[in-house]
Amino acid sequence: MKQRVERKFGEQMLAIETGMLAKQAAGSVLVTFGETVVLVACATGAPRPGIDFFPLTCDYRERVAAAGKFPGGFLKREGRPTLKETLTSRLMDRPIRPLFPEGFFDEVQVQANVLSSDRQNDPDVLAMNGASAALSISPLPFQGPLGSVRLAQVNGQFVPFPTIDQLEESDLDLVVSGSKDAILMIEGFAREMPEDRMLEALEEAHRIIRVLCEMQDELVSKAGKPKKDYVLADYSALTEHLTRDYLGELKAAKAITGKQERGQATKALRERAKAAVMPSEPGFDFKPGAAGGISDADFSHVWHALEERAVRECILDGKRPDGRDSTSLRPLHCEVDLLPRVHGSALFQRGETQSLVTITLGTGKDEQRIDGLIDEYSKKFMLDYYFPSYSVGEVRPIRGPGRRELGHGALAERSVKPVLPDPDVFPYTIRVISDILESNGSSSMASVCAATLGLMAAGVPISHPVAGISVGLVKRSEHDWMLLTDIIGDEDHYGDMDFKIAGSQNGITGIQLDLKIAGISAAIIAATLKQSREARLEILRAMLSAIRRPRSEISVWAPRLLRTRINPEKIGLLIGPGGKTIRAIQESTGASIEVEDDGTVTVASHDAEGAMAAMAQVEALTASIQIGRIYEGRVTSVKDFGAFVELVPGKDGLCHISELSDEYVSSVGDVCRVGDVLRVKVIAVDDQDRVKLSRKAAMRELAEAASGGTEPAPAE
Repeated sequence: MKQRVERKFGEQMLAIETGMLAKQAAGSVLVTFGETVVLVACATGAPRPGIDFFPLTCDYRERVAAAGKFPGGFLKREGRPTLKETLTSRLMDRPIRPLFPEGFFDEVQVQANVLSSDRQNDPDVLAMNGASAALSISPLPFQGPLGSVRLAQVNGQFVPFPTIDQLEESDLDLVVSGSKDAILMIEGFAREMPEDRMLEALEEAHRIIRVLCEMQDELVSKAGKPKKDYVLADYSALTEHLTRDYLGELKAAKAITGKQERGQATKALRERAKAAVMPSEPGFDFKPGAAGGISDADFSHVWHALEERAVRECILDGKRPDGRDSTSLRPLHCEVDLLPRVHGSALFQRGETQSLVTITLGTGKDEQRIDGLIDEYSKKFMLDYYFPSYSVGEVRPIRGPGRRELGHGALAERSVKPVLPDPDVFPYTIRVISDILESNGSSSMASVCAATLGLMAAGVPISHPVAGISVGLVKRSEHDWMLLTDIIGDEDHYGDMDFKIAGSQNGITGIQLDLKIAGISAAIIAATLKQSREARLEILRAMLSAIRRPRSEISVWAPRLLRTRINPEKIGLLIGPGGKTIRAIQESTGASIEVEDDGTVTVASHDAEGAMAAMAQVEALTASIQIGRIYEGRVTSVKDFGAFVELVPGKDGLCHISELSDEYVSSVGDVCRVGDVLRVKVIAVDDQDRVKLSRKAAMRELAEAASGGTEPAPAE
């Protein structure tokens, strides 16, 4: 039986309904906003033998047929997920994962399929709400519901569920997920928004989230299925045994400063403990395993919990694993110009996290074309993040970038983008590559710092330098918690929060919150924003000690780009018949020329001389002839009645025999011949664009200027 709930946001209705489609799924809903429709369904299966983690899979797909389009390219069927689909899958996963009970290892899949798109309302946030609703009405032990909202800021006002057009005008793109009581996930980008204003945005988002949760509660009351009984395995005996014998040693191991040394000591202790209890000691009453003894999964689960306890107790006692206090940064090192032939390079190191960045500058031909569900566009700025396994001293299969790499790259890219120059000022296509060579916490924020250094070293005129920091949390109760600036791997893994904040001295450009607990309060968020700003300013000071400002010149190895705008009516003149004219300019100068429909002309060359020579020809060819200006032109034809003089390529005028000299001229040939260079003044341009010239007027004006000590205005 179909059930439906709805609420109005702005001018449009958000509706969630169930009971008609995908009825064999554990839970399924249809989410509609405007004319955008998303189907979300969840399914579950038995846990895999020996598994010791929660195998949750979220998958979001945008088939372009939903917008009445065919896929681009040769194949007319969608293949591997796009970047947008991958990032949205991560957005779905991150807030719902903490709301499953610890120790729940059943297979769970959540799939979202966009069925219809009005190309104005982004379906990603609809899919996030659909994931929560589908899980809430299912038998799965999901401790929801949660709501998700996108918030924009247009003309100083917050706008929930903004359209694509509104987002283009907005200086904020903020996605927030949460329960009725707390915020669970944040993903946002802004144009240097002050911390207090960002906090106001989060409070407004949480107000809307409460309404979304009420909607889902109403749907559960109408169509919810009884929750599945789930009994956690009893690990108390093994936990007590390992705690008594190894917790003290484990705390000591976790207090070792170096990551590698700390990891080796912890691993050795783990192996010793495992050998002591597996197989089960005689008389040791512990039998949750399949064979009546302690399995690898059993031991791993309990040992992980013991490691978590050891790290958290040390932190709450004021002893971070590497010996710092709660607000201190790890040692910083910043350096630029490490690589000789790239267009820019930089190294940023914070503790044992190291990012090496290279910058590449290109032309319009290097832009990345995106053919998405909603629109088609080009990207002039790209940041690619790579995380090889050697960065953490491991060996893993060498494959292409995974979800984590794509997500971290997108976060760093959008955090840096607000400070980039306008394309009209700096028309280059920019690619940043961040190679993580060492990692021990917050490599994405290290990429932001390194990218900023690299861009300044490459001569990209960014408005302000940007730095990023990650703040962690260890929470014992609502009133007993500790924030940790610049978290390391263990603090991220065993802590409750990874809160990444990037920005300039003026405000926030990127923000991302991931939690392992069921939400945090406004007080924790406010304290985090304050603490992160202090750390960010300290990092910026260290970065500016390596390079104070963007270089005034780009690398000698980078292409030279010059840009001008011509009258669109003269595009045909520049291109010439069959492209003859523009091709001749390119062949003579070695430059490439791109012409846009609005008259924008971009000249690119590997050397400045070639670019300037090509631009000079373009401007000369397309320049408007101005009455009263003196031009230096070449005689192209001599007639009985006068001489034709080429003022700019492709444009000439007639200097009548009467205008050649103040004295009587019996024959034009007495004054000039074909090929001679004459200075002439434009005295008229008729309705048919015919240009009348005067040599005698030019000679008279030049003589007066010489006697008066001034130069006449030169021709443009």
